[in-house]
Parts: sequence; C-alpha cells; structure tokens
Amino acid sequence: MLAVYRNELSEFQTVAKTFALYRENLMLRRAVERSLQVAAEICLDIGRRIASLEGYRYPENNRDVFYLLAEEKIISEQLLDRMLDLAGFRNFIVHQYAQVDDIQIYEILMEGLEDFDDFAEEIAKYIQPLDTEETEG
Repeated sequence: MLAVYRNELSEFQTVAKTFALYRENLMLRRAVERSLQVAAEICLDIGRRIASLEGYRYPENNRDVFYLLAEEKIISEQLLDRMLDLAGFRNFIVHQYAQVDDIQIYEILMEGLEDFDDFAEEIAKYIQPLDTEETEG
C-alpha cells in the first residue's frame, strides 16, 4: 500500500514542476498533503505491526515507533532521523492543518519521497529472512 501512495506522489511531482504551479492548484495541494499524511501513517502502522508480531515493547507515540525500529536494528540510525522528521510532519499536518506551510509540503514532495523508498527497502530486508524461516519451518 505504501508503494501506491509513493507512486501517486511521484505523479504529483510531475504535475507540480514549479512551486508556482503547485501553489495555484488547490486540489493538487490537498491531494499531496493527504497522500503524504497517509504514506506516513502507513509507515507508522508497519512499525506498530512489527512491534506487535515480534513481541517488542509497544511504542508510546508516533516518534517512538521509529525509535523502536532503530533499537531493534530494523531501520538504520541514518533513516531514523528522517523518519522522526516524518512523524513530526504527520503530527503537524493532522493537528495543525490550518497552519500548513505550502513551501514545506512542496519541499517534501520534491526532495523527501526517497524516505519512503528507504523505509520500504529496510523493512523488506528485515522481513525477507522472516519469510525464509517460515517457509523452511
């Protein structure tokens, strides 16, 4: 499901070739905001699901989801910093939606989508050995 939103965001990148084009298109801005929010929530849900399935401690909040994944060596420390920013962004867009900064959203759209790719890649590396163990068992 993360890939679906990531692909949508890539399509939005092509439409929003400049900040001016992004800024003048209300439907595009709202679609980007919502897609970024949902993609962030999918990452959080994946982290919580792993914590539950593996019997890890339950994360106290959204940022703690990513701290937990880093503690368990599921995601790298380098990715942790970026995912913490993503958790903060998600909280901001959900709770401070009236104060959304179009420039910040545009910058994430144009420069931050690789965070989702890196997250998916590191989760896949973690899950892959688990899949092998289940088929061998």
